[in-house]
Amino acid sequence: MKKNLVPLLGIAFVVAIVATGVFYGLFVSRIENASARRGPSVVVAARNLDRGAVLDQEDLRLVPWPSDETPDGVFSSIEAAAGKTILQPVLAHEPVLARRIAGGDGDSGVPRGMRGISITVGDSAGVVALLQPGHRVDIQVVTPPQQNVNPELRTLLQDIEVLAVRLAPDGREDPVVTTLVTPEQADMLALGDSGARLRLLLRHPLDQETKDLPRQSLPTVFRNPVPPNPPRP
Repeated sequence: MKKNLVPLLGIAFVVAIVATGVFYGLFVSRIENASARRGPSVVVAARNLDRGAVLDQEDLRLVPWPSDETPDGVFSSIEAAAGKTILQPVLAHEPVLARRIAGGDGDSGVPRGMRGISITVGDSAGVVALLQPGHRVDIQVVTPPQQNVNPELRTLLQDIEVLAVRLAPDGREDPVVTTLVTPEQADMLALGDSGARLRLLLRHPLDQETKDLPRQSLPTVFRNPVPPNPPRP
């Protein structure tokens, strides 16, 4: 009886080892597959956040994303998102996206205390074709000619930043340029755009000099001497 028991115990021991190996192999394989399916870590909100909230590290969590394809504009570290101001409410466990924070892809680009205003500049189509966001311009206002009244020109604003440029693809509409100005300057531009014509002068990117330029009219232009050309650089 004992002689028959020993082989049986040996067989049972071998079977147990084989079963353990198979189970361990399947278990490790599942873990590895789950790890392979898990994507990079992204920053999500740890709680519901209201619009205008300044993100603190306690407001954020770093969690693994379930796939390699993450939403556009996600943050991969809490430090990169901390200190940002959100422009839209964010729900708990929702990814924090760059387009929804100030200074991100969705930011208007208008600093606090400033205004963005769009103006039509049909008389400056050539200059507008050269403009890009970030360029600096001077803005002139020209009053339309009236009966017995000569048109007048005044340099209204100088060294103004361009935020955006819109050219009509078919050329049937006047170009529209959005500029960054103070609230007082915005009022001046709105009045000039509604009752006169606005023109743009493109500036050198390093030229920040402003001058007190006199108002011009046709009689003064023909009466005053023509200023000499500046020396070429």
